[in-house]
Amino acid sequence: QVQLVESGGGLVQPGGSLRLSCVASGINLNYHAIGWYRQAPGKEREGVACVSTVMSTTMYADSVKGRFTISKDNAKNTVYLEMNSLKPEDTAVYYCAAGLVAGRCTIAPTTKDYNYWGQGTQVTVSS
Repeated sequence: QVQLVESGGGLVQPGGSLRLSCVASGINLNYHAIGWYRQAPGKEREGVACVSTVMSTTMYADSVKGRFTISKDNAKNTVYLEMNSLKPEDTAVYYCAAGLVAGRCTIAPTTKDYNYWGQGTQVTVSS
């Protein structure tokens, strides 16, 4: 059984930082592209960042570029999303997703690349 479990969300003040984790079981993240998505109430799902398998190529949404960093620890089968300089507009439920795609990744809002999704973790940025 495949599971992706996110953690690390919470309440943080504007300008603060959080690190989200996505632990995978049942699949080997060495062979899967990983994406982080978020969805705020009343808004469409938005791709935030992704990392591919080969060369660990990364991609970021313009709204988070320079503030968020995605990374993988293959030994721990875990993907992280380091979030700095957080803004109120970053408030959302954050999801990780995994797909058996080699050599590329996507943050497109609608994609068939990701077969597995986590349950999400809430991030709230507020003073």
